[in-house]
Amino acid sequence: MSVFFILMIVIFIIGYCAIALEHPIKINKSATALLLAVILWSVYALMGPGFEHETILVHLGDTAEIVFFLLGAMTIVEIVDRHEGFRIITDKIHTKSKRKLLWIIGILTFFMSAVLDNMTTAIVICALLRKLIADKHDRWFFCGIVILAANSGGAWSPIGDVTTIMLWIKGNITALGIITETFIPSLVSLLVPLIAITFMLKGDVERPEINDDSELSTISSKQSLLILCLGVGALLFVPIFKTITHLPPYLGILFGLGVLWVVTEIMHVSNKENYSRLNVSAIITRVDVPSVLFFLGILMAVASLQTAGHLEMLSKSLDKLGNIYIIDIIIGLASSVIDNVPLVAAALGMYPVADAAQIAANPELVHFAQDGAFWEFLAYCAGTGGSILIIGSAAGVAVMGMEKIDFIWYLKKISLWALLGYFAGAGVFVLISKFILHT
Repeated sequence: MSVFFILMIVIFIIGYCAIALEHPIKINKSATALLLAVILWSVYALMGPGFEHETILVHLGDTAEIVFFLLGAMTIVEIVDRHEGFRIITDKIHTKSKRKLLWIIGILTFFMSAVLDNMTTAIVICALLRKLIADKHDRWFFCGIVILAANSGGAWSPIGDVTTIMLWIKGNITALGIITETFIPSLVSLLVPLIAITFMLKGDVERPEINDDSELSTISSKQSLLILCLGVGALLFVPIFKTITHLPPYLGILFGLGVLWVVTEIMHVSNKENYSRLNVSAIITRVDVPSVLFFLGILMAVASLQTAGHLEMLSKSLDKLGNIYIIDIIIGLASSVIDNVPLVAAALGMYPVADAAQIAANPELVHFAQDGAFWEFLAYCAGTGGSILIIGSAAGVAVMGMEKIDFIWYLKKISLWALLGYFAGAGVFVLISKFILHT
């Protein structure tokens, strides 16, 4: 290995440790992530072979798609929240029991993330939890479960996670194939932690006080319902928009934001007080921009490793193992540390889809055919593996930014349950694949 190759690894590890130890060292993770990205790309540009500016522009474009999607989704959620739209839902959840609330939130998140995506679902549900749970640490715990449930739910849907979307678009999996083969393992990866945690939880949650004299009291219930429906509709419309236009999802989310913006302008134009507080120009200032910048930094940092060949080397090392299930499990564990998008992208480059002729010549390649066990298990592992650490998935990063959840706290309170669910679901997948489907 060259000096610059090793140097980039060392820099990434140091930066990652600084992000993980954000609270003890008192340096915001967003600042660290941005510096990490710039330093890694600088090292590659100065010392790496064959650097081209077009390369960084390509990665910036890919990253910007996710960042703009995140920014649009967070803004829509904030608009709904400021118009008291989520209260319509929270008012229907009357239980204060931690055990009952655990199952309601877990199952709701699991199925919502399959229809939307895991990041958007996590943002929406965590916004709901602010209306249901007053205590910060209790809310952090439930937000941790939301991350786990969102990633599990996203893994069995072709539109539930960025990685499943990648596999679906590339033709490695079909919509029906991924649903039928990974639904049960994904459900198990959620149910096992929920069952285990149920026996630990006791007591009730404390609801936050509702300020009836708040500035939002001038908003009617019809207006709140309208904004809620438009906000959820905007999120649901994204996969429809992509299917119809074949344009990137971030354009769909920006379209929904634009519609919501126009509606709120018309709604409040006759009320100067409401307009000054509730127009999107005012609301957008409340969006957590530092978390968006963190996402930008960490994705660009990983992109530099991908460009320099670090992820390709990792993929080649995994290939030597020979067992597709072990390879996928390791990729899933790696996705808890490194973003799953470049890992899956590297896997797509290393293992092309096998056609009928190739399978006839080498029957072992059946695992790499469309809807083969390798691709479906990869979708499961890359999706659910991101729950093991809070920075391992888009959902985790978004929730971390919204609730200011401490990395170490998540590691102590949630990671073990996520790991338990991950291996439980993986075991179920292997069992079904080898002994029931005989693949």
